[in-house]
Amino acid sequence: MGAGKSSVGRALGERLGWTFEDLDERIERRERRKVHEIFRDSGEPAFRLAELAALKELLSELRAGTERIVALGGGAFVQKHNARLINAGGVPTVFLDAGAEELWRRCRQQAEEQGIERPLLSSLESFRELYETRRPDYLKASFRQETGGKTVEEIAAKVVQALGLGRSRGRRGEKQ
Repeated sequence: MGAGKSSVGRALGERLGWTFEDLDERIERRERRKVHEIFRDSGEPAFRLAELAALKELLSELRAGTERIVALGGGAFVQKHNARLINAGGVPTVFLDAGAEELWRRCRQQAEEQGIERPLLSSLESFRELYETRRPDYLKASFRQETGGKTVEEIAAKVVQALGLGRSRGRRGEKQ
C-alpha cells in the first residue's frame, strides 16, 4: 500500500501503449462492491477468495496474449497460492519499495482524501510490522525499484529499462 502501484502502473501503460488494470478494481467489478466493503461485510477470507478468482481470470487473459500492466493489492503477492500462479505464468513482477514511514504517510493522505477509514492505518507501528512481515515475499519479485524521492516517470522509465520492455506495435500481442 502506498508504493505507487496505480500511478506507476498507469505511467507504464501509457509509455508502453498497454492497458493498465488494478486487480482491486477488477474485484470490485466482479463483486459489485468496494474492497473496503468486502472486508467490512464479509471479512478477509472472502476478499482473498474473490482476489484469487480475479487473479486466475486475469492470468488467463495474459496467457492469451493480452499486454497489460497490473497493479496487485498490497496483500495479493504474499498469498502463497497467488505467488505460485503468478510465477507459473512467467509474468515479470516489480516491487515498488519505500520505507514504512513514507508508505504509511502516503496511505494516510490517500485515505483522508478519499474519506475512508482503513484499519491498517491505525498506527505506524502496526503498519510497519505488516510491511516487515510482507517484505520478504515482496523481495521475490523479478525487480525491485526504490520509489523514495523519484517521480512517477522516473520510476516507470527504470522499470521499462530493467525489464527490457518496448512499446507495442499496432496490434495487441506484438512487442518490439
